Amino acid sequence: MINRCTPLCLLMVTMLTACAVNPVTGKRNLQLYGPDWEQQVGAQMYSPMKQSQGGDFVLDPELTDYVQGVGSRLAQQAKRKDEFDFEFSILNDSVPNAWALPGGKIVINRGLLVELNSEAELAAVLGHEIVHADAAHGARAQSKGVLTQVGAIATMVILGSTVDNSAAREIGMMVPALGAQLLTQKYGRDAERESDQYGMQYMSQAGYDPQGAIELQETFLKLSEGRDPDWISGLFASHPPSRERVENNRKTAATLPQGGEIGTQQYQRKTAYLRRVKPAYDAFDEANQALRENNFTLAQEKLNEAKSIEPRESMFYALQGDINAANEKYRKALKSYKLAVRANDGFFYPHLRKGQAEYQLKNIPAARSDLDRSLNLMPTAEAHYLLGLMDRDESNSQSAIEHFKVAAQSDSETGKLAQRELALLDLDQNPANYIATQAVVDGDNRVWCRIGNRTNVGMKNIVIKFTWLDDYGQTRQSSARYNGPLAGGQQDHLDLGIRLNDAAEVNQRVRVEVASAGVVD
Repeated sequence: MINRCTPLCLLMVTMLTACAVNPVTGKRNLQLYGPDWEQQVGAQMYSPMKQSQGGDFVLDPELTDYVQGVGSRLAQQAKRKDEFDFEFSILNDSVPNAWALPGGKIVINRGLLVELNSEAELAAVLGHEIVHADAAHGARAQSKGVLTQVGAIATMVILGSTVDNSAAREIGMMVPALGAQLLTQKYGRDAERESDQYGMQYMSQAGYDPQGAIELQETFLKLSEGRDPDWISGLFASHPPSRERVENNRKTAATLPQGGEIGTQQYQRKTAYLRRVKPAYDAFDEANQALRENNFTLAQEKLNEAKSIEPRESMFYALQGDINAANEKYRKALKSYKLAVRANDGFFYPHLRKGQAEYQLKNIPAARSDLDRSLNLMPTAEAHYLLGLMDRDESNSQSAIEHFKVAAQSDSETGKLAQRELALLDLDQNPANYIATQAVVDGDNRVWCRIGNRTNVGMKNIVIKFTWLDDYGQTRQSSARYNGPLAGGQQDHLDLGIRLNDAAEVNQRVRVEVASAGVVD
């Protein structure tokens, strides 16, 4: 007798063999992904995930060195300190948050640093995130998720911004889906308890007073007071604040050596510049919101306020360019984008916007250079779309097709435009990539061709070629035409004018394929 292992059986075997010892807790956990996966994912996703959330904060290098120093001090307590290359960055983002990718890639937002009061609180934040990486929480969460679904390799994260399309004002960010998932998923209560508990242990071992972790949770509760639930879920997607966590931290602190470094004065000194310019970023955030609402007067007023406090910030110049571009003043916009690039060459956004302005002004070589630079920092649908247009206009069809293919993945207005351009260029050569076909039989055994529009672009004049084996064993060929239009994502049926005695034989006796199609004007 042959034993056959069902898919469920295989899954159970995989689960049993994939249990690994948690290096932090010593417990056995389900984990399908090992250290190599963690390091690879972290290394690949760290830069694009940072770019998609404001990029590195570059105006205070001493503050960056300070945060990295505190993080490195804590990372020395990690169980896998020799296995991972821990990195710490400050994001230029006003949202008070922090996150960790697998492999020890950790960020803290500018907006959270100004809410903390001591180095011990900073240590609590970084220690918590270090444990998320050290205890493989991301790998464990992904291991559980893979049991129910296979994650896509690439998708888009939509970053709210101020591009020329006033109806959409979004950028299609070509960020790995797994990266977005790892940052937005909720780890679960057990993982959060582990990160709180062992993060406090790491703090204590590094010489910090674990009281800082209690004060940190109090800070989080204060930040959440009076806020909309959706705001909180977005702010602390993986670690929501609660009174329970405060009390759990008190219990953990009671088990650890008392005392240690708090570092209030030093922290206040190191973050003095950030606190001084906080009103500038508050005004900038208000200006951004005003621009989204097409209130150009208020946007300019708030931006002027921001620039008067901190005239070196690249994002302020970029927003000035956005205001000018929204009013179709592209030459003025270009000047602002150039200043933004000069202030921070390492952030994709001013390069992208500068390239868009150059394109509007017909400076094609300059636009291409800027857009290529932006793609090196952060792939976006907008850059790929414009590069595709330029290649199309220069009769470089294959390169244009490749750019449009990437841009078309974006669920944005630009992605829709790219799908149309892609269809116009590639439809004649590869119609089956855009029109799906299938032979089906109705209740009277008549054969129909089911046609489906794979795109969001309307199609017309769809010609179907079909081959069938008749009742005498002869192979016959013909064609049928569907005038349409067939809207994007829609299906319809086309009568092929043949009938079968046995409907079950349709797949053996009938073959259908799309021969040609046109795009609706």
